[in-house]
Amino acid sequence: MAGPYLWAMITRLAPVAAAAVVLLGSGSAQASSREAVPEVMAALGDSISTGFNACGWYVSCTSRSWSAGDNAEVSSHYLRLSGLGGAIKGHNRNFAVPGSTSEDLMKQVREAVAAKADYVTILIGAQDACKPTEKQMTPVATYRRRLDAALQELRAGMPAARVFISSIPDLRRLWQVGKDNPIARTFWTLGKICPAMLANPGSVKRADVARRARVRARVIEYNREAAEACATLGPACRTDQGAVFAYPFTLSHISKWDFFHPNAQGQRVLAAQTFKNGFEWLDMR
Repeated sequence: MAGPYLWAMITRLAPVAAAAVVLLGSGSAQASSREAVPEVMAALGDSISTGFNACGWYVSCTSRSWSAGDNAEVSSHYLRLSGLGGAIKGHNRNFAVPGSTSEDLMKQVREAVAAKADYVTILIGAQDACKPTEKQMTPVATYRRRLDAALQELRAGMPAARVFISSIPDLRRLWQVGKDNPIARTFWTLGKICPAMLANPGSVKRADVARRARVRARVIEYNREAAEACATLGPACRTDQGAVFAYPFTLSHISKWDFFHPNAQGQRVLAAQTFKNGFEWLDMR
């Protein structure tokens, strides 16, 4: 397993290529066969999947979730699947909870199983990295163990469920696009938003630069472990092959309520990047 310093070096030189390396060969490449449209879908994860701050001041906007939202502006997985026919219409559940880490995934999986979800999306890990300090970030081995356990629980409860795992966005990219914006820096500092990455946002001191590189390396490791965990499920699981991590988002994709969460436009990008890199679905109309 490559250490964080090696990953940081690789990603400084070729960020998009590195994101691809994270997932290539993971067994989550798209299959040539198409899948029948699911009957029930469920979104699992943290505030990103609840559409937090995508429609108002510090509220979850589940209608604008990239995964299970029903707002046409976002064109979520749910709406795209609904357009293909089948029995999914009206059967979209969002069990994601703001602030969730990998530790909370098991509870959400059990809720998805109880709902008999046969398509489950997972985006989890940003909050494992967004701790007050680097030392408090979830260890990579712990993240993997929790993800493996949750996926095993899902497989046991819904053996035929298809699972999609999105890569975690590049948190250092957020710092890069917002560091010169005084309002963004103020929000990050006063709100203590993702301090491990965003503390001292105006600083280019060696220690702060190195800290951001190490936090980014941790996110890359989470993404790699998630891809490998997905591969253990075989064809029933797909990842976005690093598309979300590699996407060159800008402040136009970020909520002006906190300069951290995706706004409606950002949720739309998440939906597009993940859907086209996930399963291939049958048109059942």
